[in-house]
Amino acid sequence: MATLSTSSSGPVETSIREKLMTSLQPSKLTITNDSHLHRHHAAMRAQGGGNGETHFSVQVISDAFKGKNTVQRHRMIYAALTDELSQGLHALSLSTKTPEEVQKATGAA
Repeated sequence: MATLSTSSSGPVETSIREKLMTSLQPSKLTITNDSHLHRHHAAMRAQGGGNGETHFSVQVISDAFKGKNTVQRHRMIYAALTDELSQGLHALSLSTKTPEEVQKATGAA
């Protein structure tokens, strides 16, 4: 079962979570809304500051990434979130790992 980071989620964050849970079946999924850090950017000012759900950091640990390089992993996420990206999601900061990569990095057996 996946570990989820939840807080007061808006509709974009909820959609991201649902789509990534379905498509990647992660053992861990953490989504952080970073939009408040980017309101001053020209593109966000042009949209009146955005809708408050334009920039996210997403950490995913999933077996679905086995045998895939970083670019392929990111493409999997972007493909799952095509609708959100076309409707105002502006940027994603991604961390994509397999459970084995996490174990190796932490030295866990």
